[in-house]
Amino acid sequence: MSRRLRWLIAVPVAALVLIVGGTWFYFHVIEGPAPKKFSLSSGSTATTAADAPAATGPFTLAGSWKPTSSSQVGYRVKETLFGQSNTAVGRTNAITGDLVVDGTTVSTATFTVDMTQVSSDRSQRDGQFRGRIMDVSSFPTATFKLVSPISLPADPADKAQLDFKATGELTLHGMTKSVTFSLKAQRNGSAIEVNGSIPITFADYNVDNPSGGPAQVGDNGELEFLIVFQHA
Repeated sequence: MSRRLRWLIAVPVAALVLIVGGTWFYFHVIEGPAPKKFSLSSGSTATTAADAPAATGPFTLAGSWKPTSSSQVGYRVKETLFGQSNTAVGRTNAITGDLVVDGTTVSTATFTVDMTQVSSDRSQRDGQFRGRIMDVSSFPTATFKLVSPISLPADPADKAQLDFKATGELTLHGMTKSVTFSLKAQRNGSAIEVNGSIPITFADYNVDNPSGGPAQVGDNGELEFLIVFQHA
């Protein structure tokens, strides 16, 4: 094999090794692992921080509740770049809404998320998300509306995690779909915390596959949330 031919073979191979190795180094050393999935707080430390003063009297479920600034909603999507697997996560705490409890029944729950405020650890990804993927200039919000009531225990113990099913209408990218999903909830001092995720198939909401350039993404992801409520 001539020296010229060896160089012609070696150069692209070396470039490929550098690209793959550099991608691995970036994901696993520079960027580090993706943020962990949301979970309910445990022990004596509340996730509600300054938003949730300690309970000063009997805990009452009934009434209207609103999300605090400790609430977060976001996406979690698996992506592959030059053969290296990565998890893309974007989040926001720009959440408004109401949850109404009549006696011990959640009768109403409506939430709106400002999609223009969703951000990740990479500005390029955020630009793609806000532009060609979610088109937030045309669809600036996502909403959820509960359509079936949820029964709660009359006197939930502090930090007792409870499991529920919720059914509602989820609107993303201008499309509304019925969804049923599992969630966990607990009382935390004077607050209520609700945690869960909803599987999302992009085509169901007329969202083009997010793959772009060397980054490849499947046809689905997760909408994850941790909402912290205080009495309105």
